[in-house]
Amino acid sequence: MANSLQSLFGAIASARDEEELRQHVMVKVGEYFVAHRWGLFFFDKLPPVDSNLPSIVKRALSVEHNPVLRYVVEQHAPVHEELLLPAGVWKIICPRSDHGHVMAGPIVSNGHLVGGVGFTRVRGTDPFNTRNLADLCALCLHLSTWLTKIQSQPALFNSPNINRLTPREIEIAELVAQGLTSAEIGAALWITENSVKQALKRMFRKLEVSSRAELVGRLFSNTKLSPSKEHAAYTKLSF
Repeated sequence: MANSLQSLFGAIASARDEEELRQHVMVKVGEYFVAHRWGLFFFDKLPPVDSNLPSIVKRALSVEHNPVLRYVVEQHAPVHEELLLPAGVWKIICPRSDHGHVMAGPIVSNGHLVGGVGFTRVRGTDPFNTRNLADLCALCLHLSTWLTKIQSQPALFNSPNINRLTPREIEIAELVAQGLTSAEIGAALWITENSVKQALKRMFRKLEVSSRAELVGRLFSNTKLSPSKEHAAYTKLSF
């Protein structure tokens, strides 16, 4: 397959926001699973179920009628239709030819199901298998971790200045904001201390700042850091 599982993990971790995750990363994930269709859903952003929707759509969104959705909601685990139903039953539940085989997995945050991912294959193609399910389990873990990371750093990722930095530079900026030294950042990211110093110099030029304190201030301009992180970030200023 063109995309390896490890490369998908890296792509998820590097996504700057939901749009990038949805428009670029999920395309690669869909290709990895040889899916005809795929989707990424966050429940707080889904529109309410309209009574005028076609019955097939309402059934698909109903925990009562969709056993795949019900399993994900109740178990917080990935599943495909052949694990839950006898042969031929899924076709009765969902007659769409482009949903001949379905696989779905959860996105969780703070112990709650907050979203999910889904994949379909057309009827007549190979169904999803246990290897696909194991890979989706790993990807859902990374997606859930990504969401927690985004939610814990709202100011950094909402700052317009973030678009000037590469994904690696964003990772370094996050650790700078936590007060880590260059050596500690290098150890955390598995790169050399000198690589961190060179990256910081490039980031200073891009953001037109001259110190770590200014860097943190520029990226976190829309909010206030917690007292412990603020103290750490503004006192550990050396490369």
